This record gives sequence, C-alpha cells and structure tokens, in this order.
Amino acid sequence: MNQTNQKIDHIFRHEYGKIVSILVHKFGAQSLERIEDVVQDAFLKAMQVWGYKEVPNNPTAWLLRVSSNGLIDVFRREKKIQEHDEIHNLLSSLSVGEKEVSLNSVVNDSQLKMIFACCNPSLSTESQIILSLKLIGGFSNKEISRALLKKEEAVAKSFTRAKKKFKEKIKTLDIPVEMGLSSRISIVLKVIYLLFTEGYTPSTGEVVVKRDICYEAIRLALLLLENKSTNVSEGHALIALMCFHTSRFDARIDDQNELIDLEHQDRNLYDKKLIQIGMRHLYEAKERSSKNPSYYLQAAVSYYYCEAPSFLKIDWKSILKLYDLQLKYANSPIVRLNRIVPLYKVYGLEVGLETLLSMNKEGELKNNALFYSLKAQILSELNKTEEARKDLIIAINLTKNEMQKKHLKKKASL
Repeated sequence: MNQTNQKIDHIFRHEYGKIVSILVHKFGAQSLERIEDVVQDAFLKAMQVWGYKEVPNNPTAWLLRVSSNGLIDVFRREKKIQEHDEIHNLLSSLSVGEKEVSLNSVVNDSQLKMIFACCNPSLSTESQIILSLKLIGGFSNKEISRALLKKEEAVAKSFTRAKKKFKEKIKTLDIPVEMGLSSRISIVLKVIYLLFTEGYTPSTGEVVVKRDICYEAIRLALLLLENKSTNVSEGHALIALMCFHTSRFDARIDDQNELIDLEHQDRNLYDKKLIQIGMRHLYEAKERSSKNPSYYLQAAVSYYYCEAPSFLKIDWKSILKLYDLQLKYANSPIVRLNRIVPLYKVYGLEVGLETLLSMNKEGELKNNALFYSLKAQILSELNKTEEARKDLIIAINLTKNEMQKKHLKKKASL
C-alpha cells in the first residue's frame, strides 16, 4: 500500500463515521443508504484525485463537501429539492472550514452521538452492534463476522435488516436523557471494545495492528467519562485494558516489520506512561460498583503481562484465576482458548492439550485459526514437530491477516 492510500485508509478510519453521522444528523435516518453511497463515492474520488495531487490540508472538509454535494445532486435528481436557494442553504449549513461541524449534544461528539442512536433499545442487540461497527467504524462484513463469530453472509443480511429498522425507528440523532444514556452504555462500550479489538488484531490486511482504530476507540471511551451518566466502572476498566494493550505496540514488531511473540518482546519498548494511565483507570474501576466485571478482569490479565520484568516471571497462576473468573461471566470460545496458555503454564502441556482438544469435540472450532495455532504451539513444545507443522498449515490457511500468516509460515519452516 503506497503512502497516499495509507493516508486515505487512516482518514477513512477516523472520519468515515464522523461524516456519515453529520449527514444523517442533517438529512435524517431516512437518507441513510444514500448517505452511505455518497460518502463511499467521496472516498473513491479521493483515491483517484489525491493519487495525482497532494492530500488537502483539511481532508475531512474536502470529503464532507464532496459527500454533501453528491447528496444534494441525488436529492435534486429525485426532485426532493428543487429551488436554488434551498440547495444553497443546505450547502451553507454544512460549511466546514478548519473547524469540525458542531453537533451540540449531551455527549459532545458526532460519532458517539451516532453510536447512541444505533444503540436504541427498539433495535435488537445484534442490530445495534452491527449498525455501529458499520456506520461509525466503517467495518467490512468480514471484519464484523470475525468480531461477532458469524458468517459474512449472515452479517450482510443482518445489516440490511438493521438499516431498515433504523430508518423506521430513528428519526433524529438526539441523545437520550440521562436514564437513556445509562441504559445504553453497556452496548456502547461493547461497540468501542470491538472497534479496539479489530484495530489490535486486524482480521485482514498487511499490518499486525491498526493503530488509528485503537486510538480512536480510546478517544471515544474517554469522551464517555465527561458525562456523569456514562462515567461508569466498566468504562474505566475498558480504558485500562486498551491502554495496557496499546503500551505494547512498539514491542510487537521488529525492524523487518515482522510479528514478535510475547515471549521475545523487548519489554523496554513498552510505553510506561500508558501503563501508568491504565493503572489509574483500573484503580478507578475497582473503586466503583460494577454489574459486569468482564473488562476489569481482562484489563487485570493485560496488566500482569505488562508489569512482569520478563516473560519467565509472568504470574501465570494469577492470570489463570482471572480467566476462571471471566468464564463465570462470559463462557465464550475466545475466553476458553485464551485460557489455554496460562493453564498449561501452570498445570503442564498434557493438561493444556487435553483441555484444548476437549473444546473441539463437536468440531465447533474447525475454522478457528487460534485453535490450531495453540495446538501447534503445545505439540511443538512436546517435541511433536511433524504434528505441530500440520496444525500450523491449517492455521495458516485460516488466517486472513498477511503478517500473522507470514509469522505462522516462519514457525512452520523451523
């Protein structure tokens, strides 16, 4: 990917949801599909124009202007607006110079406003999440299918249904009153968590981490703290989790732009300031009551990985206890798979392998790359090299991220 396309991808991840939100706020949810089309067209035009010219100083303003012009043209063709003055007034109301368009709300951010609208309780939980990831994060069906462990076709159908209900139920992007904010906060936090997860372990592409998405997720979570109704324990715990993960960014990639296992990471490269910020939010989360400590437990696990002076001194027993607690709140395949490493570190390789294999008795994990890579890791440590290589090949074929695929291929060749 050349520098221009990288910059456009960066802008897309940061601004797609913002532009969609502004236009939906201005023109209403009934125009959602038209808005999606014109915003996507604006990004395609940007790739064509900016490939030959310099990226403008304010690319967001450029994209919003092109998108709004496109939308006005659509309305004019459909004869929804006809008068020249009316068109001029609409364009003027979307004027963007160096400052972002202001959408006054209880939560003072256009993307958060859109998330809260998408998380309207009149929509199903699945619809809320898919709409948010699509419209705010610009996620592809493939990225959402990975996040929700669903098939791409099912995600596409769910999005179509969700958009229809959104247009029927959501008339404006008005932020709900305090009780409404509180009732939607758990879904909003889940959306932010999924945004971060896709950034930290991208399902596709040629990078091992999409920092833009991760920083955007942290920014959105921090904005929630500005309102008393959304300043909750789970929010602080999620921020702590994201800070601890983010602190390890620079240690995950070597000079050849290849992935580095946790065992071989240079811990001097960990961002100590981010770890300290994470600790403050973790402490704040502990001081507040919480109905769902899932983010807190995940953050605590990540903290143990960060604070250990070396891989050999990681407190695996404490990490295993935290995973056991997580299973009481979220008995998901991902939690059980992530528990395997601390399990075999504490109780031995044979116990780890037996537990891992028992998880796949019904073949539920036959398409899960993590399952096969974990199995290969254990078999390799048991000196069963050929068996390990077979599972690595399966993991490679199931992995869509090119850097992760390259990392697994390197292991398979050893």
